[in-house]
Amino acid sequence: HHESRQGDLAVADRQPHSDDNSHGHGHGHGSANERRTFWCALLTGTFMFVEVAGGVVAGSLALIADAGHMLTDFASLALAWFAFRLSRRPADWRRTYGFDRFQVVAAFVNGLSLFPIAAWIIWEAAWRFADPVPVLGGPMAAVAAAGLVVNLLAFWILHGADRENLNIRGATLHVLGDLLGSVAALVAAGIIIATGWTPIDPLLSVLVALLILRSGWMLVRDAGHILLEGAPDGLDNREVCRDLTAAIDGVDDVHHVHVWSITDERRMMTLHARLADAAPAEAARAAIKSRLHDHFGIEHATVEIERGACPDDTKS
Repeated sequence: HHESRQGDLAVADRQPHSDDNSHGHGHGHGSANERRTFWCALLTGTFMFVEVAGGVVAGSLALIADAGHMLTDFASLALAWFAFRLSRRPADWRRTYGFDRFQVVAAFVNGLSLFPIAAWIIWEAAWRFADPVPVLGGPMAAVAAAGLVVNLLAFWILHGADRENLNIRGATLHVLGDLLGSVAALVAAGIIIATGWTPIDPLLSVLVALLILRSGWMLVRDAGHILLEGAPDGLDNREVCRDLTAAIDGVDDVHHVHVWSITDERRMMTLHARLADAAPAEAARAAIKSRLHDHFGIEHATVEIERGACPDDTKS
């Protein structure tokens, strides 16, 4: 796999169109994603201070927990924004794939940050169940309603971004967690005003925390898969081998297939193709690349042509 990567650098100048177009297309989305993430970070950071004050005045764990969540959301959105800015930098001799992968790292960090947030909310809720405190339903409802409006606006801004991008997914999950927190706080405030039953405040906080945990796990799983250079979802190496052998004349065998992603949008592949003696090498290479691009969504492929035994299989 390492040797194939080195070969990838050696032949990069022979296939500029596929990968360069993919990279440029990704940065076109990235510019819009960057702007949307910036405005969401600004909204979240500004309202966080309002929610902290309201939570302290009302004595509401739901509001304070949501404000704490918004603090980490602000940091997470700022990280996502910085990742988009950094990914615009061109590749260099040390980072031959560029800086796009930092978006995945940011998504992974954002997913991990959801776990301590949820744990803290559950911990505080346990204390509130054991030792209930007075909660002012009126101020709590007012702040929660304002938070809901802000979070709906932030969610709407991100909804127009590239939702398949993991970095945007991470930012959206944080905003969605805030939105759910505001809904929970608003519902809790209504019940407290109507019935005076204050345990609803920590109870709904736990429900939001569990939803945050599930979202965090899904994001960490998907980002971690890319960081471990796993095969993209829906792409089976075995199917690639069967398809190329059946679809392209002169290809007798395909092996040593490695496929991974720089980001969820940039798929890479290296493979060895054994040709029949009479098959023209360059025509077969071009046909393989075209098939991989059109049928499997592979934007950049390095194809090593062989005749006879594979040299890698005969090494001691």
